[in-house]
Amino acid sequence: MAGVIVYSANPELALELITVARLINDKVVALSINDDQLAQALSQAGAQAIKITHPDLVVADTAAVAAAIKQVLDGVQADVVLLSSDRRGKELAGRLAQVMGAGCLTDVAALEVKEGQIECQRNALGGATIAVQCIEGPQLIAIRPRSYPAAGTAAGSLEEMAVEIKASGVKVLEFKAKVGDKVDIEAAETLVAVGQGLSDEGQLAGVQDLAAKLGGEVACSKPVATDKKWLSEERIIGLSGKKCKPQLALLLGISGQVQFTVGIRDAKVIVAVNTDENAAINYMADYIMQADLHQVVQELKQKL
Repeated sequence: MAGVIVYSANPELALELITVARLINDKVVALSINDDQLAQALSQAGAQAIKITHPDLVVADTAAVAAAIKQVLDGVQADVVLLSSDRRGKELAGRLAQVMGAGCLTDVAALEVKEGQIECQRNALGGATIAVQCIEGPQLIAIRPRSYPAAGTAAGSLEEMAVEIKASGVKVLEFKAKVGDKVDIEAAETLVAVGQGLSDEGQLAGVQDLAAKLGGEVACSKPVATDKKWLSEERIIGLSGKKCKPQLALLLGISGQVQFTVGIRDAKVIVAVNTDENAAINYMADYIMQADLHQVVQELKQKL
């Protein structure tokens, strides 16, 4: 199998991709575009870092980025490209797969090489099951963020490569910070998640206090954010939100529909608090408390 090329404009995700690439081949080529700091980080993680610098290449223009990566592919012996399956990575995956003539899988949570073939695991049927899928020929695989640890320090190399890019139709005028909630529940080691069992918005203060005492973040099921609008959509766990792997997930008043559980089932320890002894969430929880969540929140706060 030839080498692997990895690309993400996000430094943390790019280092995760290097870890994944090494499961496929020791020859890892990592790209940076108009980012000297990222190029250095990639080389210090043991990759063959290639720095692309071009004034007309705008990272937000995924068509132009796809064209640049294709030129690198033409000059490097590689038949697998790994991207991060974040919002921009998914858009880039489709464009790059088309110019490569490659098969494409996104939201891949794990992969394994068996007899020279890459087997990818990803959610199927709305998260109800995990499918194992393979691609024949050139392969483009987008890895779900935080599915693998970041690559450690190792000796690598750094070189520049020139590419030909047409003037982009996208022009960046300015950058503005995203208004609203800036929480990153995917990075949290502890999550306190609430569902529709929470009686009213006023009870959120107690939940937030409990999360703070545990050193964690507050998250929620989709209806709490989209229907009731008690929390921001940045805090949604599940198929329509974030897929999280905390050390501890304390789930308060959450029934456990598959659309939610697909986003939390990889937590190391799951504690479910629900008045319904037959709630679906109980079948995946490590610990079950059949109790009123409001009372549990108060007692836990007192203990802490």
